[in-house]
Amino acid sequence: MKNLKDKISLLPNSPGVYIFKDAGGQIIYIGKARSLKKRASSYFSRPLDAKTQQLVSKINDIEYKITPSESQAQILEAFLIKNNQPKYNISLKDDKSFPWVRISREDFPVVSIARKKKREEENAVYIGPYTDAKMLRRAIKIIRRIFGYRSCKNMSNKICLYGRLKLCPAPCQNKISKEEYESIINNIRMFLEYKYSALISKLSMRMRELSGLHRFEEAAKVRDQINALSVFSNITDESCAFSQVEDLKVLLRLKVLPKRIECFDISNISGQEAVGSMVSFYNGSADKNNYRRFRIKSVRSIDDYGMIREVVRRRYLRLKNEAKPMPDLILIDGGKAHLLAAYKEIKELGLGSIPLASIAKEHEHIYIIAKANPIKLKEDTPALNLIRHIRDEAHRFAVSYHHLLRRKKIIGR
Repeated sequence: MKNLKDKISLLPNSPGVYIFKDAGGQIIYIGKARSLKKRASSYFSRPLDAKTQQLVSKINDIEYKITPSESQAQILEAFLIKNNQPKYNISLKDDKSFPWVRISREDFPVVSIARKKKREEENAVYIGPYTDAKMLRRAIKIIRRIFGYRSCKNMSNKICLYGRLKLCPAPCQNKISKEEYESIINNIRMFLEYKYSALISKLSMRMRELSGLHRFEEAAKVRDQINALSVFSNITDESCAFSQVEDLKVLLRLKVLPKRIECFDISNISGQEAVGSMVSFYNGSADKNNYRRFRIKSVRSIDDYGMIREVVRRRYLRLKNEAKPMPDLILIDGGKAHLLAAYKEIKELGLGSIPLASIAKEHEHIYIIAKANPIKLKEDTPALNLIRHIRDEAHRFAVSYHHLLRRKKIIGR
């Protein structure tokens, strides 16, 4: 149980899905969370009902999947539950009714939310169920903005508000063929089934096809769909992460695409067993072979800025002496003062041209050298999702090394 709690303590404060497993490695429960760490910790820090106590007694391990938003975690949770059928998801929910997405079977299907699934209904497809009706309604609104779909029960000869706002392709006005609308429905199903990579690949091919036919207005619409999907795609999906890298280049006004990003974090308790970590990402994906950890040598007091200066200096002095490639972007876990501390060392090494940025813990504002005030981003900005993920990974790597050194000090191994 201690090892499990240690593992939970290293979870990120990010939205996502957590997966509980028993001693045999079987998935026994899947849940979503706005903060993975807070939600998973709550199972061991509050009074529980009898059913949940039984679940907790069986938990031996935990896995998790980060998502950029709670809405997307809701969709992933339903998909994973449907595929894995965990024992305790059923027993903990047997007395409740949860909503489904209903897609009718007709020439131009209606997409709607159904409170209950009609078991014997043959003229509709059901996807779900979903544990949070509010999150599902939000997700359906997002799907409407990205793709558009029919929601009216009976098509009339008069175009509705959704059609005028281009949130419905208006089959009632013969503005879309049956085949084109069927493609939209297939895209919506792929979205709801969490097949983001395949969906983006499909749309990318369609965009290139339309461009080749000089149908540029239609190609631009597909491009906008791809960009919207990149916000909801899993951060670990390489094709989507690359879209986030491009967004980061625009956000920070970088001259080159930041393919190689290195991020630093410090971990210590009252200055004891102080360590630094550096994680490396390439094209938006973790490159664990290039992770590095540092035991603080020159700083004895509680001085995070001094520790940041030490690990940054050691990292890039070595790269410089060995004539190895430098990163395209350096990230620091901290505020403006942490950023300036790192910049001082970089500049003294003659590497002041490498872009630097930092992310503050409290409000997740982004700082760069060229701006006095922080950059404040919306929650689902692709660039913020990438920075947040890299920062969380650097923190996890630092804390795990710190715990290793403390354990060695206490038990001698």
